[in-house]
Amino acid sequence: MDHNLETLLFEVREEDVGKRIDQFLSEVYPEFSRSYFQKLIKEGFILLNGKKKIKPSYKVKEKEIVTVTIPPDEDFEIIPEKLDLDIYYEDKDVAVVNKPAGMVVHPSPGHTKGTLVNGLLYHFKEISNFGGRERAGIVHRLDKDTSGLMVIAKSEFAHKELQKQFQERTVDKKYFAITTGIIKKDRDLIDLPIGRSIYNRKKMGTVGTNLRDALTEYMVLHRFEKENLTAVDLKIYTGRTHQIRVHMSSIGHPLYNDATYGFKSSSIKSEKLKEFSKKYSYQILVAYRLRFLHPRKNNEIDIKLKKFPDHVDEILKILGFNSGEEILCKL
Repeated sequence: MDHNLETLLFEVREEDVGKRIDQFLSEVYPEFSRSYFQKLIKEGFILLNGKKKIKPSYKVKEKEIVTVTIPPDEDFEIIPEKLDLDIYYEDKDVAVVNKPAGMVVHPSPGHTKGTLVNGLLYHFKEISNFGGRERAGIVHRLDKDTSGLMVIAKSEFAHKELQKQFQERTVDKKYFAITTGIIKKDRDLIDLPIGRSIYNRKKMGTVGTNLRDALTEYMVLHRFEKENLTAVDLKIYTGRTHQIRVHMSSIGHPLYNDATYGFKSSSIKSEKLKEFSKKYSYQILVAYRLRFLHPRKNNEIDIKLKKFPDHVDEILKILGFNSGEEILCKL
């Protein structure tokens, strides 16, 4: 095997014991799909404890070390797909779409189908290819398991102008989240730089390499004392990868269901919440509001979600609300 290729190491944690190795890898490294890891396993790019080849059905054990060697990117064709896009706004220059949790934003090896870009290329006759076809219309992104509003550039002019707004931090981005633990302060500003984690290069962290400034403001909406959870309203002033997830974890309150950044399923006491975590793998994080200047008309575009996604409604009902609208209408 070519030792110049990128090699990653993952240690199996207690909560991952018994999972198929392809499932385990797709959860700790969500940039690639489960089917892609199955392919790497069959081709010998994945080893157990540095030497043993395994099958995709192998069930991992605690403290085992899984070595993943990522081969060079393969050329892949990006095919427009008829996907059910939830479009909140559209004109000749821009569109605002509501991305569902579980959808990858742009294609990559292992995620060549079903991405937001695949759907955008099918739906819009005209769309900006300023960032390349694999990022058609994409000015900013949301994590795979984060749902919510994204602005899409349909023209190259809009793409460049919107990029400027994001760089100048004039785009207003608001999020709703549920975190673990009871947050004591009613509101606070988290000002901690974010870079590639020195402990795991596929994670971001406040102790890492290539640190860049990052600023997140949160306000407590509701404290669920019995369940030991807190609902928060968040505003990000910078757009670092995994910013909210890293920042909330850094103050000891990782997002509910975000095992990558510290959520532990063993901490859940409620049976209904345990069932919820088994049913969904998504962290509870929704980009519910987006405000920016129209790149051509220069008027303010202010879009807010009409309703939370079903999984957020479901957990809020478990926590005692009739529906997510009780919170959303106050945001």
